[in-house]
Amino acid sequence: MNRPRPATPPGHRADALAHQVEGYLMVHAERERAGREAAALCARLPWLTTAQADDLTRHYTEQRLVLTRRTLEAITERAAELRGEYEARYAGLRRALLRRHAAGASLLLLAAGTVSATGMVLGR
Repeated sequence: MNRPRPATPPGHRADALAHQVEGYLMVHAERERAGREAAALCARLPWLTTAQADDLTRHYTEQRLVLTRRTLEAITERAAELRGEYEARYAGLRRALLRRHAAGASLLLLAAGTVSATGMVLGR
């Protein structure tokens, strides 16, 4: 029997939409920045015709966006690697801490038992 899929929580949809809008705005800003840089480059090359300057601007902008995408993908990949490394390290530290606490609690119980037994023996 097919169960209906649970609805996506409204907060999750809003977060996803906010991330999409943010991504769109970042790409748009990067495209504008690349266009300004290309225009500045063309301004330093006064012998270019309008068509050549437009072509150079288009190619520069495309290459810049490809480079930006590759850079962001590399950063994302490295961030994921670091997250895995830090999570593994955290898990190891947490296990070590739990072992130490367990050993300390065991010693505390042993000491309490010893004191109690000693008190009972001496109380006779």
